[in-house]
Amino acid sequence: MQPLRLILLPGWGIDRRIWQPLQAHWPAHLTAQAVDWPGYDDTPPLAANATLTELAEVMSESLASDAVWVGWSLGGLLAAALLEELPPPRGLILLGAGNTFCATDGVTSGELNAFRRAFQRDPTATWQHFLRWQAQGEPSSRQAYRQLGDLLGDTLPADITTLATGLDWLASIDNRQRLAAAPCPVVRLTGEHDPLIGPAQRRASELLTDVGHCPMLSQPQALAAAITHHATQMASANMAVL
Repeated sequence: MQPLRLILLPGWGIDRRIWQPLQAHWPAHLTAQAVDWPGYDDTPPLAANATLTELAEVMSESLASDAVWVGWSLGGLLAAALLEELPPPRGLILLGAGNTFCATDGVTSGELNAFRRAFQRDPTATWQHFLRWQAQGEPSSRQAYRQLGDLLGDTLPADITTLATGLDWLASIDNRQRLAAAPCPVVRLTGEHDPLIGPAQRRASELLTDVGHCPMLSQPQALAAAITHHATQMASANMAVL
């Protein structure tokens, strides 16, 4: 049987180090690889105003079709958008990611636009505000914010152009049609206290109890178990079709 392989994709303003707390909790039969989007850590950035097609060209080797993709937050939005640009994976797990980032019952377009203006004025302070915002739904938001700081440090993990492009994608990506006709199994996992996700998206998801947007920080063992469960089911379904 083909080994179970995960590709773990981080969100806006955060690189692959966000997945480190899960490393000790993956079962032996599974291989999990966290990858960065272009412009993060030491990966070359895309040009300003990059398109999803250009992103797909750069990510084509990392986003292998023999794996289950796990996309968190913006990483989930991008992974879903790339389903029509790349050969589909064995399955897609969306963690803390809806069809769109903005929603009338969640983060509104006005709130995101205000955030984008603040980012233009002071990128580092706005990024740190976003980290605090993400941590709010965890059982101990202060501890989760400290964990983010320990993982990421206090400097921006990507260049300004890369981060600004990510905010553009948060504002513009709409995956409703893509996910309605997805070429692979899709599972949505959402923390029941996620401050970035509205009630409608929660109702469309399997809820992760007692966590917010960052369950990899507050409940890494439970999150790894949930991802493993769904990825195993996806891989089994693939084998049944063959």
